[in-house]
Amino acid sequence: MKKYKIIILLALVGTMGVSNALAQTGNEIADKVFNRSAPENGESDMTMALINSKGKERQRFLHQFFKDYGDTEKSTMFFKSPADVKNTSFMNYSYDDDRDDDQWLYLPALKKVKRISGGSKDDYFMGSDFTYEDMEKRNPNKDLHKLLKTETLNGETCYVVESTPKEEGQYSKRVAWVIKDKWIPLKIEFYDEDEELLKILSITEYEKLVGYWIIVTQEMENVQREHKTVIGLTNINIENGIGDTYFTQRAMIKGL
Repeated sequence: MKKYKIIILLALVGTMGVSNALAQTGNEIADKVFNRSAPENGESDMTMALINSKGKERQRFLHQFFKDYGDTEKSTMFFKSPADVKNTSFMNYSYDDDRDDDQWLYLPALKKVKRISGGSKDDYFMGSDFTYEDMEKRNPNKDLHKLLKTETLNGETCYVVESTPKEEGQYSKRVAWVIKDKWIPLKIEFYDEDEELLKILSITEYEKLVGYWIIVTQEMENVQREHKTVIGLTNINIENGIGDTYFTQRAMIKGL
């Protein structure tokens, strides 16, 4: 089974110059997160809440589909409301090898599907605190991994892994708290190019459905701009034998 990515890809990365023993341990943890057992297909409703520094909240409502094709995982999100984002859609193809994800965005006002280029991957997605890169399935081979310690977070025993990418990117490093045996990153800190803390991702709710651990609620807080995004899933339906019709540019334009 491949790792199921709901909205955001939670990849672990590491740092150079560590002992072989620690590096290998960090790599093993990253591989287990990447290959965490997951359903092959499904869909769910989604709520995206955008909250500014004054606590003012804007809500967006979506529906998403996903399917694992073996060497490729495909997902599509359709915005249902409010009116200013209705009929917008986003599609992502993730690959098992080291290739970057392919991503497309359909904006109904332009009546055109736009491919997200590599230079745009650090842009924020639809006003949220998730960038397009955050939503990718990042192969752990792109990064170096270092196990820092083991500690308890929210009652869960976690491995703490610090990381840096092998090639320069939008983050200088990430630090992730990975739940032992569940292989879910309970928390990830993202650091900017100056190695200052930029964002914190927190998984606040997860549950086991049909034998798979599913992330239900997550919060991305941008500590530098004092803004956060909360994403919640409802009506989760997995292993429902969904077809192929939702994973094309034609489907993006047609909408739900």
